[in-house]
Amino acid sequence: MAMISVGAYASICCMTVISDLAPCAGFVSGTAAQPPKACCDGIGSLNAATNTKTDRQAACKCVKSLIGCTPINYTRAGELPKRCGVNIGIPISPSVDCSNISRATSNLPMTSPP
Repeated sequence: MAMISVGAYASICCMTVISDLAPCAGFVSGTAAQPPKACCDGIGSLNAATNTKTDRQAACKCVKSLIGCTPINYTRAGELPKRCGVNIGIPISPSVDCSNISRATSNLPMTSPP
């Protein structure tokens, strides 16, 4: 598996991020009315796996790379934290600067308009 290199100690790989967020695709693309339980479970798993600034930045880069792979409704993506009760603190936007992501951003909204 490929690792996104953000710093010396990033321990999360993009395959983990993709696996955790894949069940959310239907909701953020607008084809599902509600995020499925598997989506919310994945967000919780991702949140638990990104306890360090380096891991959170690596996950941010993975999320950013996924944006071009599937159509995303940024409003719906921004609803995920509230609907799932978990905020991963990684804005879903093609313009997000992942180097500014830190563990302290866990209360930021997940979405920013492109």
